[in-house]
Amino acid sequence: MPVSDAELRQLLGTTRRIAVVGLSPNPRRPSHGVAAYLKAAGYQIVPVRPGVREVLGEAAHADLVSAAAAGPIDVVNVFRRSEAIPDLVPACLTIRPRLVFLQEGVSHPASERLLEQAGIPVVSDRCLMVDHQRLLGN
Repeated sequence: MPVSDAELRQLLGTTRRIAVVGLSPNPRRPSHGVAAYLKAAGYQIVPVRPGVREVLGEAAHADLVSAAAAGPIDVVNVFRRSEAIPDLVPACLTIRPRLVFLQEGVSHPASERLLEQAGIPVVSDRCLMVDHQRLLGN
């Protein structure tokens, strides 16, 4: 069930907290640039990356479940390889984000189906920053 532009615009317009899985502390990495953009756009960024303490001034978490312990996660934005997506499904089913967004080059159809069957919409192989700019004009 593809997410329409209208649905995505509504979701992004009401989103407050975005967990960024695989957020790199290296400013040269795409995950860092996208997260910095989203933070500047007014979202609370929740870094999810084991072994990292802080990124973009925000405390990092080892996994999605611990990230959600501090408050609900509206969107899970994933910067991981496609083969890592199945490992994220159980945590997503536990924390129940309103959207899972797999960045450009990332997709895993079987995992996407599982999430969608559980009522969690998925956007894959796209850039959240690009879609935000396109749909919300920032």
